[in-house]
Amino acid sequence: MKKMISTILKTVVFFIGWAILISFTPDLQTKNQALLRLWWEFTPLVVVILFSIIFVLVIEKGKVQVSIGSRFFRNSLTGVVIGVLWLGSVVAVLLLTKTMSLQGQNNIDHIWIWILALLLNVAMQELLVRGYLYQLWKQKYNVVVATVLTTILFTAMHGGAFEAGILPVLNVVSMSVFITLLLEYTGTIIAPIIAHFIWNIVGAIILGGISVASDYPNLLDSTFQGNTLISGGIYKIEGSIIVLVVNLILITYLFVLRKRVGQNYK
Repeated sequence: MKKMISTILKTVVFFIGWAILISFTPDLQTKNQALLRLWWEFTPLVVVILFSIIFVLVIEKGKVQVSIGSRFFRNSLTGVVIGVLWLGSVVAVLLLTKTMSLQGQNNIDHIWIWILALLLNVAMQELLVRGYLYQLWKQKYNVVVATVLTTILFTAMHGGAFEAGILPVLNVVSMSVFITLLLEYTGTIIAPIIAHFIWNIVGAIILGGISVASDYPNLLDSTFQGNTLISGGIYKIEGSIIVLVVNLILITYLFVLRKRVGQNYK
């Protein structure tokens, strides 16, 4: 009971403390929307890194580790491959079934700033959910408990999915499980960050088919029509059952892959 109370308390302090602190960060005085968005993504990331260092080194005294640099090149490549297969397979099915089509192209000023901002956002999400908090619950209990808790937290952070219906919620939940398995398979948070980043950067900024903050621009105009179960309708890629199917395939693949290397889930 004492362990449970202590772990819950650390989780609450970590997450709520992060949320409170970022609410006090001042806005950047600029009329450049790209730089402003970069600042809005930079400050939450800095705070979550700061909190992670404090909790790992001071509170846990190094007993909980967040692995980042292990086999950096190999795990980065794994993240790229998984990310491309993940989104690429979904988009390929949507294009082949003609439920998705590309209509036009837009000009994006400061596109590299927008891309960097989205990378910082993804890194923040992964460190917040699958960094210290995941490793804390994994150490105190097991992988299953840590996965369930962080998936609940990740889904809550994407609250807009609840307004869209059960399928988008299942897509978020299965995405979280799949990304967690990628973390477990590679042993570092690098691959999850890169795979998640590819999903967001290609799906949102390039294709305009994935929801991120409303001020993010998109390079191409994608339209979604036909069977809404496949196309996602007004919710676009994130509302498609194809995403759920691909997520489940990747979950199965990574689970088998991890078992094959001789690591056991408890």
